[in-house]
Amino acid sequence: MIKVVRGNPTPEELAAALAVVRARAAAAAAAAPSEPHDRDSWSDPSRIAAHRLPQPGPTTWARTYWPS
Repeated sequence: MIKVVRGNPTPEELAAALAVVRARAAAAAAAAPSEPHDRDSWSDPSRIAAHRLPQPGPTTWARTYWPS
């Protein structure tokens, strides 16, 4: 559902906005993989290994669990 919050668009403006929304939704649906991944990205070890480890220092402990 699309709701106009502010202004008074013409029917042509609403049609153009709806065409953009529908085109983006169709592109997102086409780009989505049809097969689910076997491994969840959260548990993927390469997610952790891709980041550099913090350098030693007084605030290193605070940066160990927050990737930058």
